[in-house]
Amino acid sequence: MATIEKRELSGGALSYRARVRIKGHPQQIATFERLTDARRWVQQTEAAIREGRYFKTSQARKFTLSDAIERYRTEILIHEKSSNKNVKNYLDYWDSEIGAYALADLMSSLIVTARNKLVGSKGKFGRKRAPATANRYLAALSHVFTIAINDWEWLEIHPVRKISKLKQPRGRVRFLSDDERKELLKACKKSENPHLYKIVVMALSTGARKMEIIGLKWNDISLERSTIILHETKNGERRVIPLTGYAHQLMMEHYKKRSNKCDYVFPSKAKCQPIDIRTAWENALIKAGIEDFRFHDLRHSAASYLAMNGATLSEIAEVLGHKTLQMVKRYAHLSEAHTHSVVASMNDKIFGSAE
Repeated sequence: MATIEKRELSGGALSYRARVRIKGHPQQIATFERLTDARRWVQQTEAAIREGRYFKTSQARKFTLSDAIERYRTEILIHEKSSNKNVKNYLDYWDSEIGAYALADLMSSLIVTARNKLVGSKGKFGRKRAPATANRYLAALSHVFTIAINDWEWLEIHPVRKISKLKQPRGRVRFLSDDERKELLKACKKSENPHLYKIVVMALSTGARKMEIIGLKWNDISLERSTIILHETKNGERRVIPLTGYAHQLMMEHYKKRSNKCDYVFPSKAKCQPIDIRTAWENALIKAGIEDFRFHDLRHSAASYLAMNGATLSEIAEVLGHKTLQMVKRYAHLSEAHTHSVVASMNDKIFGSAE
């Protein structure tokens, strides 16, 4: 609903106060010297609010998305942990695609078009981006708008909030068979990279992520307690994981040969920084004859082995560091298959074998 109120000022001059009220939105008021200007403002404002394009403050017209992203980088990202470095790449994409637009002109449809361009496009290492990746790009942009609304008051309406996430395929469960595991470890042991074998064993033994392992420092490992403390994890919480069996033995031997000049457990040869295993890893996969397998699938393999050895979903979630069971439900069928024989054995003892 819109109203225009005629007002007489001192000296006989007239002004027109326009007021727009739409349910679910804050009231908008503006004053004009001419009635035609007031009517035009009312018409444009009503249409913009209904289409989600109206922002109360003039900041939304003054600043572009590039301005918002740059401020977000300097005020927010600078305090983020290193595990969230991908967010910088996500924001670079939005900056290049629609950064020139004023915040007031960023409609949901424009953002959706830019997001959909991501699906199927090639990433940094030549892999095609999946819907899940596009959703992560959108989530990064969404947080920029959240900060711009709540902290900076640059705009009022959140253009991403109305956008539905792209449907994602069921969680990938690719794990190594016994034969594949043997061949992969054999190839890693023969690798020219001095740490690849130990890193892969650690991944299979602990279920830790790649960056969590290669970023380890010696003070993160307690060989006496047989534990690893991960200070920087994906969900931002500290996590303690067991270091047992063969992996513990390897770390004991590795500790004796450690360098006093660098605190990283798996340092690069040239500098005191985490080693790069990308090329060595790809070569090991080729030599082992393993296809459709990523380093992150070692984490799936560890979880799958836990499930097949009787671990509950809550126990798997605790080892992997998941806050909820949703992410580990993909391993439920493996746990069920493993326990089927246990239930069958119990039934045989109670009722006897079927005749």
